[in-house]
Amino acid sequence: MKKVCLVLTDGFEEAEAVATFAILRRAGLVVDIYSLTQGDATGRFGLTCTALKPFSQLNGADYDALVLPGGPQYAALEKSEGVQALIKEFISAHKVVAAICASPTILGHAGYLKGKNYTCFTSMNEDFGGHFTGQYTTVDDNIVTGQSAAASIDFGFAIVEKLLGPEKAEQIKKSVYYR
Repeated sequence: MKKVCLVLTDGFEEAEAVATFAILRRAGLVVDIYSLTQGDATGRFGLTCTALKPFSQLNGADYDALVLPGGPQYAALEKSEGVQALIKEFISAHKVVAAICASPTILGHAGYLKGKNYTCFTSMNEDFGGHFTGQYTTVDDNIVTGQSAAASIDFGFAIVEKLLGPEKAEQIKKSVYYR
């Protein structure tokens, strides 16, 4: 069974975390949510997620994909040496790294978007050495990027397709009447 780790800290974008989580779980993926703050995480609009796993216990070898929701939390994620090491571990192992909204900039600043097609929150796009598509979601090799909170459902489906194939993604789309 494929497993996904999702990392949150205070200021996460609720739509990006919750919608992505729901789509991945509908597809039968195991999704563990880790807190960078070693406790609860409160989103930018006040939703608090509890009973999160401590980031210090996250073992990347146990997972097939890493998901980084955006929102103001991206700055704390980017400053975290642990998160940076985890991203490097996933990239080096050619595992799926998925980031949405502000979080693709973490990948860009670290050099992982060089020569890649990607998307992110439009006003945060910089010259990352790749090609900004401006699409809701963009998949290039093992990197999945999403543009904004509005792209959360498509982002989730892109991750499902990457991990479980297009047939499974289509099955889940039909189950939620996605058009």
